[in-house]
Parts: sequence; C-alpha cells; structure tokens
Amino acid sequence: MSRPSIPQLALSRFPFYAIFLMNSATPLFPRYDPTGERPLTVGILVLDQTNMLSLAAAVDPMRAANRRAERRLFDWRFLTATDLPAQITAGFPITGQPIAAAEPPDLLLILASFRIAEQTTPALAAQIRRIARAGTALAGVDGGSQLLAASGLLDGLAATTHWEDLDDFAIRYPRVQVVRDRFRISGRMLTTGGASPCLDMMLHLIGRLHGRDLAARVASAFIYDPVQSGDAPQRLVPTATLARRDPLIARAIARLEADLDTPPSIANLAQSLGVSRRLFEQRFRAATGHSPHAFGLALRLSEARRLATDTDQPVQDIALATGFASHAAFARAFKAAYNISVSQLRRARGQRL
Repeated sequence: MSRPSIPQLALSRFPFYAIFLMNSATPLFPRYDPTGERPLTVGILVLDQTNMLSLAAAVDPMRAANRRAERRLFDWRFLTATDLPAQITAGFPITGQPIAAAEPPDLLLILASFRIAEQTTPALAAQIRRIARAGTALAGVDGGSQLLAASGLLDGLAATTHWEDLDDFAIRYPRVQVVRDRFRISGRMLTTGGASPCLDMMLHLIGRLHGRDLAARVASAFIYDPVQSGDAPQRLVPTATLARRDPLIARAIARLEADLDTPPSIANLAQSLGVSRRLFEQRFRAATGHSPHAFGLALRLSEARRLATDTDQPVQDIALATGFASHAAFARAFKAAYNISVSQLRRARGQRL
C-alpha cells in the first residue's frame, strides 16, 4: 500500500486548503508576483496594549516560511501609530517606523488588543486609508478589525473580530456584515478573531502564495494541528478535546453558546440530540463536572459580565442579550454569581482606569 504524498496528506489534515482553492483567483496583492524574486512586503502596525501572542502569530509564520523555503519570501517591518514605540502587554516596547512615513507595502497587518477606541484617531484612520488607496491588502488582527471599520474600509463587507467584541462591533458599525468566523477575506480586506485565527490566516496566505506543501511544513514546525478554516466559528468554550471524548456533549455546548439570548430548556436540548433527559444530564455532568443548567447559566453570566465590562450597553439590553426575561431576575443572578452588581462593577472599573 503506497503512502500518501505530502500534498495529499496536507489536504486531508489541513482544511484551510479548501479555502485556498476557492479564493485563489482573488487579487489580494496586485503588485506582487509570487513566482518572482521579490519578497512580499509586509507592514506590521502595532498599537499600544497589543498582546504578544497576536504579534507572534502574525510574524512567526513568515519567519518559518522563509526558513523552510530557504529564501526570503516575506520581508516585514514594524510600524507604529506615532513617533513613539508601541508598548505591548508583555511589558516591552516595539520600535518601528511611524506609519505616516511608511511607503505602502503589499500587505498591512494591523495589530490591536486593548484600549483601541482611544488610539483610533482621525490621523491614524487617514494613514490607513492612504495605504489602502495604493492597492495594499489590509488585515485587522483581533481589535485591528475595529481600526479598519473606523476607517470606513469595511463598509459593505463581511468581517470579524474577537468574539468578545462581536456584539459591540455590530452596533458601532452597522454597515459591516459582522460574522463569527475565525478569519474572513473580503476583497483586499482580511479580518481575524484573535491570535490563533491569525495563525490560521497566515498559513492560508502562505499556501495561497507559495503552495500547500510549504504551508503544511510551516504548520508542522509549530506542531499546529488541526489548522482551522476561516469560516469555522469562534468558540466561547474550547471543546476540541471534549468533542473527541463525547461529541454529543460538545454539540450541546455549541448549542448553548449559540443561543445565549434564547437558552433552550434541558428537555428540548436533550430531545434535539436524540437522548433522554436523564441520560443527557448524566453524560453532561460526567463530561464537564456540572449540570447542563448550571453550565448554561455560567456561560450566560460570563457573557453578561463581559458586556458589562467592555461595552456601554444598558443593563436591560445585557439582560435580554443573555437570556433573562426580566431585569430583576438578571440582577439577582449576576449578584449571586459575582457578589457585585453591574453598576458597582462599572464604577470599580472606571476607578481603576
């Protein structure tokens, strides 16, 4: 029995190649010829409070591709929003060329994680639009999607951001078609949901430009398996291990995640999965250590806490978004879970900031 070739093995193990085949005709980089000698030029715009993992997910696949190909396929430089270095969350500065002085690259990666709104200045938005007009492909990593939207570059396009910010993103930018994908490519605009989806996106780009074999070799260098396709949904709860141990319970959790605003009854959830309520509750507790009701309530309250902390949504809207029929029921559950009210939490957070 013959062994599969590396490309055949890669096709079976790395589903992002299906995306590669579907999108290979899109002119992402109109000035770049991947068969030539010139490397793809990449600008990496790093904002203050960017997390280190997103930075590594953007840069290290290019470094590994250069090493595996034994030639310089990618040439990158760091950019900053102002004349000052960017202070990332790991505690050290990233020094780069101010974006106002940068020539448009083939690809601009915009990395942002926290305190995004205060850094989204009209001057920075103007520079991002200037680079876009030159035919550059732009990628928003994590909160970088919000800078693209604020610059007006995602109007009429499908885009994603980190799952914690999806609701607020949709409210702030109603002209953007917000999707829960890990990453999304719309024309020359790319957006990702965070660090791990950024790695998926970079592997996709490597495969698109330089072949499936190289992308698979780069993924294997990071022992990154399985690679997720762009349209795979972002998950609130990592369930990859659980899916192998008990696929039925993994599907139940996915349903609970998807229906935070209209949580299903335990009886209906069990029925939809084709098992009795008693068996469902036994398997759920065995798999998670919690009852399905307690687990679902914790999911909803965790999302409520995030909305209370990261958005300005009224408490009544948060209650409805997390499946509570009344403000009073929500307030009681929130206080019981966190020993603090939403208003107290917001005041405390404001004092810390």
